[in-house]
Amino acid sequence: MSTEIICSLIALVGTFGGSLGGILVSSKLSNYRIEQLEKKIEKLNTILDKIANIELHLAVLDERIDTLEGKK
Repeated sequence: MSTEIICSLIALVGTFGGSLGGILVSSKLSNYRIEQLEKKIEKLNTILDKIANIELHLAVLDERIDTLEGKK
């Protein structure tokens, strides 16, 4: 084989390896960011559930207060 072909093959392997490595690193970073966003969304959903329960309890308490004050 001539040196030009060998040099071209080495460059091809290097280019392929570099591109593959970049894709893998980018994929890992994207997956990490998605996981962090999922954690934040889960916390937000938990807070929203708690707020919904508090609103329900407040509605019941308001009704009981109205009943005790004789407004109903």
